[in-house]
Amino acid sequence: MIRRMATEEHAIPRFPAGFLWGVSTSAHQIEGAADERERSVWDTFTAEPGRVKDGSTAAVACDHYHRYREDVALLAGLGVDAYRFSVSWPRVRSEGGLDFYDRLVDELVAAGVRPVPTLFHWDLPESLDWLERDTASRFAEYVSLVADRLGDRVDKWITLNEPAEHTLFGHALGAHAPGKQLMFDALPVAHHQLLGHGLAVQALRAAGATDIGIANSHGPTWPASREQPDLEAADFYDLLLNRLFADPLLLGEYPSGLGELMPGDVAADLKVISEPLDFYGVNYYSPTRVGAPQGEDIEFGGLTIPAELPFSVQEIEGVPVTDFGWPVVPEGLTELLTAFHERYGDRLPPVVITENGCSYTGVDDQDRITYLDRHIRALHKAVEAGVDVRGYFVWSLMDNFEWAEGYARRFGLVHVDFETLARTPKASYAWYRDLLRAQR
Repeated sequence: MIRRMATEEHAIPRFPAGFLWGVSTSAHQIEGAADERERSVWDTFTAEPGRVKDGSTAAVACDHYHRYREDVALLAGLGVDAYRFSVSWPRVRSEGGLDFYDRLVDELVAAGVRPVPTLFHWDLPESLDWLERDTASRFAEYVSLVADRLGDRVDKWITLNEPAEHTLFGHALGAHAPGKQLMFDALPVAHHQLLGHGLAVQALRAAGATDIGIANSHGPTWPASREQPDLEAADFYDLLLNRLFADPLLLGEYPSGLGELMPGDVAADLKVISEPLDFYGVNYYSPTRVGAPQGEDIEFGGLTIPAELPFSVQEIEGVPVTDFGWPVVPEGLTELLTAFHERYGDRLPPVVITENGCSYTGVDDQDRITYLDRHIRALHKAVEAGVDVRGYFVWSLMDNFEWAEGYARRFGLVHVDFETLARTPKASYAWYRDLLRAQR
């Protein structure tokens, strides 16, 4: 297993003027203060024994709810242009819940950091269910409340984060909240999230928003071989994880064969789902090597891939891996973006990398520096190839609750001691700060 990576010696090329540099977090992973909001599906999930590997919950997490001023000071010291955070729907449904985001946005604006809220990052209120069409309408109503409250200071919005993962991990495989194992019966969850996105875009437009996008996770799919079974398996995986969530937004249609599997008046819904976007957010971590089914369950990247799926996920050999075991393939980012540029043409809005990061332990995190260095260079190659890229957000500002992995995985530029909650900037924090200074 290869771990160490080499850093380029020459300076990272300059990005176009106005390029947006930032960092990302999500509410459930950092806020804590769980007793000061409604319960979410993740509160229920983590309370069930065996769901989270270290048995932890996000009841306290980083206690960002009470320490947000300290965290905004870290953002100001880092020198980022923007901070992508998520708004907790369960908190907004609680009395005074929007007051917290009022305070946070005020603090960000005062620090000269542009607030970029994501309106759904998996923490669905416990009483709702994405299997139900009505949840899409309830989402739009919530978005209207948030936009009416924050829209005078927020001009860039993200509707959903990674609906593909929320569908697959949370509803098909059961590895994430709400822990359902519906396999392909989870497809309505994908459709209703996309419909909720479209209705949210309409709600944001009605509130005067002019800079709206989504954060979809994408990565190249690499066939395990050129044999027909592997090619067919890889094509199906790519359809399920990439095209299912990009085609409806950008082309106004589902990939062939999938539309008829969706509930409701799909043609009418697609007109809402494909509301024009001002930018397209991409969360990138790595390619996926996919082959024909192997007849047995496969453990991969912290997940169990059931044998009954029509594909298998396989290791990419000969590349470094993170502490999470994820392959480090910066050139995959260039490949992904240039392929999107070719596939969607002028239907693809300007792109923002809304997440890119890695899990490594230690405060002197040289592997993270190398990872970020290589990926930002790969991103610049995509710009040189003609892709209109407008921003890059590192995942994540600080170590946090990493979903079913608990607190074992550390993605932050800032180390968090989960006993004392003390924050310590890592070497990567200083590296990113210096990069941003050099880009200006």
